[in-house]
Amino acid sequence: MDAKYPIGQFTCNETITHEDIHQWIQEIKLLPTRLSEMVKGLTDEKLEKTYRPGGWTVRQLVHHIADSHLNSYTRFKLALTEDNPTIKPYEEEKWALLVDSHLPISVSIQLIEALHERWVYLLESLTEEQLNRTFVHPDNGDISLKKNVGIYAWHGNHHLAHIQLALKEESRSI
Repeated sequence: MDAKYPIGQFTCNETITHEDIHQWIQEIKLLPTRLSEMVKGLTDEKLEKTYRPGGWTVRQLVHHIADSHLNSYTRFKLALTEDNPTIKPYEEEKWALLVDSHLPISVSIQLIEALHERWVYLLESLTEEQLNRTFVHPDNGDISLKKNVGIYAWHGNHHLAHIQLALKEESRSI
């Protein structure tokens, strides 16, 4: 197993079905609960565990999910209100080192819960036309909102798998 991509890299069929969208929205909806259950009651020592040498700690992963999903939610809203906007990427590795990544994870858990409630409400309301809207990622080109739903369902599961790996007894700490 590749610890960097424990569930594999995101792959997407050329044709995205309504069933795909529905499944991905459900995964996004369930992420806050799954994440909360996974990290509930962890000690500071366990929050400093990593999923691989040089990888992020559990604490950094939780804060990263909040950062990343907040950015994605903003990208959805930009694509829904502007014509194929070019989004601004961010330096996620540098964000993970900022001082707010040392806050208790409860802060980011609360943010993820509230954000996902709004995000899922928005996602469930989107029409086919809206799901086909796009934004431009400077590194990855045009991305449709329907594909981005899948990317972020995968993203949450990807980092949940990292946290599971980190919490195994043989994991390393910084």
